[in-house]
Amino acid sequence: MPDKDITELTITRPDDWHLHLRDGSMLRAVLPETSRHFGRAIIMPNLVPPVVTAEQANAYRGRIMSAVPAGDMFTPLMTLYLTEDTDPADVAAAHENGIATAVKLYPAGATTNSQSGVRNFDKIRPVLDVMAEIGMPLCVHGEVTHSDVDIFDREAAFIDKVLKPIRKKNPDLRVVMEHITTDVAVDYVRDTPRNLAATITTHHLIINRNHILAGGIRPHYYCLPVAKREKHRVALVQAAISGDKRFFLGTDSAPHLDPLKLQPCGCAGIFSATNTLSCLAEVFDAAGALKKLEAFTSLNGPLFYGLEPNPEKITLRKGEPVSYPENIQTAEGPVTVFDPGFPLHWSVET
Repeated sequence: MPDKDITELTITRPDDWHLHLRDGSMLRAVLPETSRHFGRAIIMPNLVPPVVTAEQANAYRGRIMSAVPAGDMFTPLMTLYLTEDTDPADVAAAHENGIATAVKLYPAGATTNSQSGVRNFDKIRPVLDVMAEIGMPLCVHGEVTHSDVDIFDREAAFIDKVLKPIRKKNPDLRVVMEHITTDVAVDYVRDTPRNLAATITTHHLIINRNHILAGGIRPHYYCLPVAKREKHRVALVQAAISGDKRFFLGTDSAPHLDPLKLQPCGCAGIFSATNTLSCLAEVFDAAGALKKLEAFTSLNGPLFYGLEPNPEKITLRKGEPVSYPENIQTAEGPVTVFDPGFPLHWSVET
């Protein structure tokens, strides 16, 4: 059956390879929005204070598991927040004991709660050496933070000034470029034959920078890395629908209370966990590539991380527009759900 004629699609239960759950009441409010549809997720460690050690990661995993709704089958895959003082032995032990799946590199000041990130990349060399030896992936927020680099050029500058030197010194290091936003990043991944993959978010497949700025500022579309020109969005869609095993879903779903988004210096982050699969089905349907959706959401990520795909299946059905809530209520206030700007005709059944 041609993709354009498909109205029902059953795929392997997806995973989210880049997710923010926060902690406390926020964690308890947003986790069900992920565990409803996803089997696993790479959990970001940028709490306050950040999740730096194996002990902290294990404790955070316990808090997540206690918040999983009854009946949901969900496994959090923990990460360690890389600092210039990170102990290589602790990283190795966390990996060996199954506590941490990956390590997260934030350039200091790049995004939310990244103040403890890396400024001097030479200081993390011992950790990267150990990670390369044991096969532990490094997840990177790929932006430089220098004030003289335009915010729309920070991803390309990171590839040239930071990532290429790291990978030249450590070719065996397995790297995931998270939430890529440019055709430069797409081409870099495609031109690299081994040990490099990239996640693509739901929102970067849908919005460009005009959605944020044209006709008025829309703070709920503001994220980091910021959305780029339309040509870059098109390049991301082409990568996602290509079936290339090096590209897979990482939503970067990042909840912030509305009062923290709607202020003179608002938080960066888009919360998309609730309607991601419906959004993605629309994107792949519009591109005539529905048969490639499973690879992007459910197969390519496990392959890179050396895991088996989830045994469960989910079904998506096309019909009348699906209604999603405008926001998720937490004990401290509402969190706005990503609005793709068009009707969502694909519903999800688990």
